[in-house]
Amino acid sequence: MNDMRMVERQVGTKPIKISGRNVQVYYGDSHAIKDVNVDIEDNTVTAFIGPSGCGKSTFLRCLNRMNDTIDICRVEGTITLDGEDIYDKKVDPVQLRAKVGMVFQKPNPFPKSIYDNVAYGPRIHGLARSKAELDEIVERSLRRGAIWDEVKDRLNAPGTGLSGGQQQRLCIARAVATEPEVLLMDEPCSALDPIATAQVEELIDELRETYSVVIVTHSMQQAARVSQKTAFFHLGELVEFGETGDIFTNPKDSRTESYITGRIG
Repeated sequence: MNDMRMVERQVGTKPIKISGRNVQVYYGDSHAIKDVNVDIEDNTVTAFIGPSGCGKSTFLRCLNRMNDTIDICRVEGTITLDGEDIYDKKVDPVQLRAKVGMVFQKPNPFPKSIYDNVAYGPRIHGLARSKAELDEIVERSLRRGAIWDEVKDRLNAPGTGLSGGQQQRLCIARAVATEPEVLLMDEPCSALDPIATAQVEELIDELRETYSVVIVTHSMQQAARVSQKTAFFHLGELVEFGETGDIFTNPKDSRTESYITGRIG
């Protein structure tokens, strides 16, 4: 049976990490996400693009149950991580969010030291048995966030004292410190200057060797640069999903073409 499930999940060259089937999201009476079906591969950067208010961030937040924090929000359908239903009553959302990390639009370091920003998650999840192990996790995470060399001599300084780009890389380091399997990024570069954006994009490309990365971006150029798969959302629907090169050069749906050529947006 397990063999069959693996065969089903092995679409293309990489295993499927997250699957959504018939996903609907409602805010009160408003139908925000309509019947979304998608398979997100492991070790791949998947970009969600589309006009503002099209549902891309709402759908992203379904993948680690962030919408649970909104009283009027209701999610229907099935979303699985490695074949397990993440909305099953047995699933602890806190544990899920350790597996499915998130980086937000605006860098949001905790008002703590650089060290404590990164150590926070491993501490609450009991991932380190000693100070030496915690030190190791912090260094490894800051290296993965491509910021270790800039902060290694001031780990006790406040994270809020870093530049915007450094803060965002610190937040990425914080997200990977709990050893997640998936990294969600909600417009991670929209508050950054071009140089910081380039650094974060380079980092995203490195991170896909270890994680499945899903990025919401309002920049089509960014989606084209960093992703291998692209999903185009419009008015709550997933209009088209496929290889990034195909979506940008040979879209199948006229709405995708209109968005990419700037006729809708």
